[in-house]
Order: sequence, then C-alpha cells, then structure tokens
Amino acid sequence: MGGYFMILTAIPGFFLSAWFVMLLTRALAAPLGINALGYVDSMLLTITLWIAVAPLVAGARRRRR
Repeated sequence: MGGYFMILTAIPGFFLSAWFVMLLTRALAAPLGINALGYVDSMLLTITLWIAVAPLVAGARRRRR
C-alpha cells in the first residue's frame, strides 16, 4: 500500500517538473537556436526522462543496501 501513496505524491512533482522544463526551453530556445517546447511536449520529455532515470535510481538504491 505504501507504493501506491508514493505514486500519488510523485504526481504533483511530475507536473511541476514539466512546467520547469517548459520554462527552461523558453529561456534557452533563442540562444541555442531551437524551438521552445509547449507544456504537452514538456510533459512528454519529462516522462521520458523519468522512465529512463527511475531504473537507474532503483538499482543504485539496491546496491547501497
């Protein structure tokens, strides 16, 4: 049951992270010569990063124990 509540607490962090990604791409788009991301694209990028990083974090935690 604890894992379920951990997922619920991660949801606001996901939306906040996506918002920060959107703001950062808007700030860096002109100097880097790229298009700024909208919120939906930022959400896609954020979930992709979370899916890629989560197994690495879980593996690192298991090695420490």
